[in-house]
Amino acid sequence: MPTGKTTRTAARARARKPDSARRAPLPAYIRAEQGDLGPVDRSYIRRKLGTRLGKFSDSIVRISVRTDDLNGPRGGVDRMCRIKVVLRGLPTQVFECRNASLDAAVDGALAGIERTVRRALDRRRKQPLRKRR
Repeated sequence: MPTGKTTRTAARARARKPDSARRAPLPAYIRAEQGDLGPVDRSYIRRKLGTRLGKFSDSIVRISVRTDDLNGPRGGVDRMCRIKVVLRGLPTQVFECRNASLDAAVDGALAGIERTVRRALDRRRKQPLRKRR
């Protein structure tokens, strides 16, 4: 008897069209220390990066995502996701999130890096122009 809920992998396997070209999945270097990210998880991360950071794609040079299991088999709050964004003409922005589940850690890091990149780009936009001679 179906409950109406879809599994995580079934929901991610669905092909989605981006809202616009700027929201398309972004190319990113994704590294998993434990090797627990399959192709479905990697495409999910790329799609979410495109949704969150696609509007800043003109200023982004490179994105890397790393996941790790910090405590190993001991359990606890031990899943970590670190996202590093290299911006054109600005310092590199890094955001790290730790959680008990990998999905929550990835989603938290995505939300945090979006705030961080937006803040850095807003600061550059609000800087006064140099006086011309």
